[in-house]
Amino acid sequence: MRRYAAVDIGSNSVRMLAAAVSPEGAIEQLAADRQVIRLGESVFRSGRIDRAAMEEAAGILRRMAQGYGALDVLGVRAVATSAVRDASNQHEFIERAAEALGTPVEIISGQEEARLIHLGVRSRWPHPNKRVLIVDVGGGSAEVMVGDNGTLSEAFSKPLGAVRLTEVFLKQDPPAVLELHRMNEYIDEKLSGPLARIGGGRFDRMIATSATAAAMVCAVNRVHRARRDEADRLKATLPQVRRFYQQISSQSLAARRKIQGIGPRRAEIIVAGAAVFLKALEGFRQPALSYCAAGVREGIVADLAARGVGRELTQLNRDQRKTVEAMARRYGVPSAHSRQVARLAHQIFEALQPLHKLPPGLGKLLEAAAHLHDIGHFVSDTSHHKHSHYLVVNSDLPGFTDAERRLVAILCRYHRKSMPVVRHQAYESLDADTRRAILLMVPLLRLADSLDRSHDQRVEGMRVIVKSGLIAVELRSETDIDLELWAAERTGDVFREVYGLPLVAARVL
Repeated sequence: MRRYAAVDIGSNSVRMLAAAVSPEGAIEQLAADRQVIRLGESVFRSGRIDRAAMEEAAGILRRMAQGYGALDVLGVRAVATSAVRDASNQHEFIERAAEALGTPVEIISGQEEARLIHLGVRSRWPHPNKRVLIVDVGGGSAEVMVGDNGTLSEAFSKPLGAVRLTEVFLKQDPPAVLELHRMNEYIDEKLSGPLARIGGGRFDRMIATSATAAAMVCAVNRVHRARRDEADRLKATLPQVRRFYQQISSQSLAARRKIQGIGPRRAEIIVAGAAVFLKALEGFRQPALSYCAAGVREGIVADLAARGVGRELTQLNRDQRKTVEAMARRYGVPSAHSRQVARLAHQIFEALQPLHKLPPGLGKLLEAAAHLHDIGHFVSDTSHHKHSHYLVVNSDLPGFTDAERRLVAILCRYHRKSMPVVRHQAYESLDADTRRAILLMVPLLRLADSLDRSHDQRVEGMRVIVKSGLIAVELRSETDIDLELWAAERTGDVFREVYGLPLVAARVL
């Protein structure tokens, strides 16, 4: 599973997500952080991000970078949205933010923000055969999207964020009737374009995202904010949202803070946020909305995974692949077999990353060993694994360092027969971390080799997952793979020895 990190610098809060993505696209959270900083407050008042907010943001981003930096992520994307888009000193802020994170920060458009929200929702709650309306109310803007059969077909970004509307319209506590009237007129005006383009009443579901949506749905369903994760996919009907808005818009801030499901900071901006959701429900003639916990961060992670960002770290580059393929051919290894084992070894390395937790760069050395593990047959079929080790150690491998070449050679040495032990000289000479890495990779190479035992490339597809206390290897093939299944099962002992888990291989239709 590939690991990625996302940072969303919004108008109300800064959010971070580090996650692992399975080959099927499922996102597993590894670390998450969220801090309210209200960049939008100063921007929507003065047009600039004030010094205090900038300093606070830099400290938070520095801490977040340390959080995902310890997880060996393959790629990071950091984005800034509405408040930074509007700030006259945006360049200064971006420089400070990038320095704190140690990675570039980009200001994204409202359309890109909408695209990422849609991707995030789709990754968490897919609707492959439905038409859905998605509304996200952030701190500075609101995004309105239409998903048709899993594809984004319409996207709008409007200046209807909860912080922005509160700063511009709601000055009194509780809000004055005239303030609410002016704010609602403004919301109607900004939603008129999407309403005219999209229309209403033709959706299978309306989905609401953002922390404002979470607070509103929690309040309506009496879910404590500490259990907000349980609100995912909960529903709030139009009458419930209308009653909720009528209640909070007539209350003081102190009273709103006592409502179950609403945090003390969210209570400051919940009136404006709820007004946008109510107007969207009424305008698009929807009977209810359902909350989805995904958003920009999940969209960034899904997008990085879909584009294969960082994949080059775990795979041989073109020159390295050319080197090992030429060497394998020189020693008579069938190209189809070496490529098949290399392909399978890379898939297994990525799929079991949550188990072995090895640095991504070791994946390419495993792939190189998969290409070269059989070259020892050129010398003799007897103990060919030892001959493979000798040939790699004593060959020039352009594109690899001496240390990398030795590691590839040792992997070739242990692709069959005995496991590494300290009395073996080549293994004993390695430092403790490298010995551990070799021990963790040997079972992966053995399994990959076993899955082409016939040398006929019969395995056409593979899925490797850890579930119910075992490593499950699901294989797809149009031909008989009994030999591959038998060979894979024989690697079960080394998986149990190294990973403490049994391995089960099966053919799936």
